[in-house]
Amino acid sequence: MLELITDPQAWASLLTLTVLEVVLGIDNLIFLSILAARAPEHQREKIRKIGLAGALLMRLALLFSIAWMASLTTVLFEVFDMGISWRDIVLFGGGLFLLAKGTTEIHHMLEGADDSPDAKAGTTMVAAIVQIMLLDVVFSLDSVITAVGIAEHLEIMVLAIVIAMAVMLFAAKPVGDFVLAHPTVKMLALAFLLLVGVSLMADGLHFHIPRGYIYAAIAFSITVESLNLWVAARRKRRKMENAG
Repeated sequence: MLELITDPQAWASLLTLTVLEVVLGIDNLIFLSILAARAPEHQREKIRKIGLAGALLMRLALLFSIAWMASLTTVLFEVFDMGISWRDIVLFGGGLFLLAKGTTEIHHMLEGADDSPDAKAGTTMVAAIVQIMLLDVVFSLDSVITAVGIAEHLEIMVLAIVIAMAVMLFAAKPVGDFVLAHPTVKMLALAFLLLVGVSLMADGLHFHIPRGYIYAAIAFSITVESLNLWVAARRKRRKMENAG
């Protein structure tokens, strides 16, 4: 352990992996924010904490079971000469779930279901946590595979994942409140989940779509939306000044 502390390469691996884990955790954080927003207000913070704690435990459990993870790539059966493993099934199923959830949430927004009296109860805490835990399995696979591919030492992988989760825990409430306060941002977040869902399904079918393309697309969209929000805020301020 002392050798790792004095090894510049180990520090570089830790920094690189931590940044990547935070980036990969954006999917999880957005999904968490959207689900928590549909729960009663007094339960949202608890849902965020339990969801991120579950994600952390899932990632650490997978890290300490590398041999079992390797068995997930073993071919179970073939479809059209394509070997299907448990990893493929999990990724495809997770992507399908994200598509279904994203489409349902977009339907709620477009149809105004969130404003109806029946929708005020929202999602129960148990239902939200169950859905978060199911997606944690999918997101954790992606995260741990990345960690194993970059870092050589288990200590570095564990520390990077813990730091990334601490960052996400700190950002969960501001991100959730911001998404809840701006419907257009929520729509972008849901579109992002749809993109990630398609990407996961493609991975499950052995067609890898580089995540960089997806993140670049959503970053561009967020930049445009940020400019729109800034312009809208300036217009509102001018109207208040003119009215005063």
